[in-house]
Amino acid sequence: MFEEIAEPLKKQIDDGIKILKQGGIVAFPTDTVYCLGASIFDVNAVRRVFEVKQRPFNMALPVIMTNVAQINDVGISLPDNALRLAQKFWPGALTLVIYKSNKVSDIVTAKKNTIAVRIPAHQIPIALINGLGVPTTGTSANVHEKPSPVTAAEVRSQLGDKVDLIIDGGQCPGGEASTIVDMTGEQPVILREGPIPFHEIMRFYKMI
Repeated sequence: MFEEIAEPLKKQIDDGIKILKQGGIVAFPTDTVYCLGASIFDVNAVRRVFEVKQRPFNMALPVIMTNVAQINDVGISLPDNALRLAQKFWPGALTLVIYKSNKVSDIVTAKKNTIAVRIPAHQIPIALINGLGVPTTGTSANVHEKPSPVTAAEVRSQLGDKVDLIIDGGQCPGGEASTIVDMTGEQPVILREGPIPFHEIMRFYKMI
């Protein structure tokens, strides 16, 4: 699915994995925008993500994974209808809101009983998460309410040296934050429309 990663970029990714394992935070490109990642099971690292972004602690952080099996690390279960949406649109720019697992700290989900998850279609976050071994936060690497960055330079201009590492993987191919759909009820509820139009999601959902 992905092209081979060039050696200089591999070095950045390896450094990023080490930093994440040590409780640090790393900015990296995805298929949508640059994200700010920390291990979701490291409460101190997650707290730093909020602080660096100046994001209110009552706003939950989205989570990114490498495969559907990691749902078991963060969620109670994936309902059949949500699983089929995931199989259709993942990897990709679709974030699904599901019920969270007790394994995930309340700081990640702002004390809510739900969690927002997706699998990005980009080799860098996939390599980072595979190396770390657990999902990471997937919030945009910006100051709260400022534009989401699509280049490493834009991340640096907003966050400066507050991030332990900014992986420069070039410009993000998407440039727009993901579509978010709440799957905790009987019907999908659109929370944010992004690259995947809601009518496309609903057209597929009605086929399920």
